[in-house]
Amino acid sequence: MSKKRVTYTADFKAKVIIELLEGDKTVNEIASKYDLLPKNVHNWKQQFLSNACMAFDKSSVVKEYKQEIDELKKEKDATSKKLGEVIVERDFLMGKLKSLVSSNDRVKSIDTKLDLSLNNQLKLLSVSKTLYYYTPIARFSSAANIKLLNTIDLIHTKHPYYGTRRLVKLLNRLGFLVGRKLIKSAMEFMGIKALYPNKKKTTTINKQHNKYPYLLNAFKNGLNQVVIDKANKVWSADITYIRLENGYAYLAAIIDWYSKKILAWKLSNTMDTLLTTSVLNEALLKYEKPDIFNSDQGVQYTAKEHIKILSDRNIQISMDAKGRSIDNIVIERFWRTLKYENVYPSSYRTMNEAKLGIKEYIEIYNNERMHSSIGYMTPDEAYSGILKVA
Repeated sequence: MSKKRVTYTADFKAKVIIELLEGDKTVNEIASKYDLLPKNVHNWKQQFLSNACMAFDKSSVVKEYKQEIDELKKEKDATSKKLGEVIVERDFLMGKLKSLVSSNDRVKSIDTKLDLSLNNQLKLLSVSKTLYYYTPIARFSSAANIKLLNTIDLIHTKHPYYGTRRLVKLLNRLGFLVGRKLIKSAMEFMGIKALYPNKKKTTTINKQHNKYPYLLNAFKNGLNQVVIDKANKVWSADITYIRLENGYAYLAAIIDWYSKKILAWKLSNTMDTLLTTSVLNEALLKYEKPDIFNSDQGVQYTAKEHIKILSDRNIQISMDAKGRSIDNIVIERFWRTLKYENVYPSSYRTMNEAKLGIKEYIEIYNNERMHSSIGYMTPDEAYSGILKVA
């Protein structure tokens, strides 16, 4: 017997998302507490954030819909006249589309920015809501798959140059019956990529991002080394997976290339634009803006909200070449150090434990850890210019 579908009230959804945004629990913990699917919690958060502005400007929303209704009434007669003809043409085209195009390709063709509503697009393309709203969160929420994610994290930290082929071989040896397709999805879900030591030809970068090339090649000298001679010349940002006892979290941070100082960071139960923009805003509030901001091409960094913060301050945007995490090697090295020295030995159980432990580690890292590349100064000393590099 199929399980009866449960309808949740807006008040209940708001309560769940407010608790999620407090950041003390993972998505899995919130879902377990309220007997929900993790993917539902994730979708509710996205819906909540995308409509948050309506809480502060209700009148404009009402006015907008009233105008839309008035316009629709005026167009009703003209539309009705052509309706029969349009339905016949639509049914013919949709029948052809369904037979010639795969369901996944039809999902990719959906554009939420169009005037046509999402529900209508789903109906016209013969795509179910279940398929459209499917996210990897549901796929990686079980205890067995969390164990898989944690193992991938361990291997990637130890062998950052391993791609999916080597990862699969090693995981198979360890008893995980997985293939490259699943591991590729898992790595995308975790926000990690293999570091390629040598430049190699990769697939063409999306034209949407052509205006944000990798700028740091301009700082390479004859020895093919990056030369950055002062603080705030280049900042780098990235997100990494943090394992917990019964789930996982995401850590976003910004590092100053010259001093190796961690300028801002945040631990979150979801990997989204809210995470990256909040870290960026914190860094800009506390420090002088950089000349260049470097990141990968993840959707969190190519989002218009994130780009606008940088563009409004005339900060040059640099993005790693597709598939080349080594272009952001400074922060990748910090992740490796953090995990070996703090995350793995600590075996954090909860978000709060991880926040407190990582906070303490970063404070020690910035204030006490000496780096040979900056004359055995600490990141704080190098950033502030208290001592000179030998």
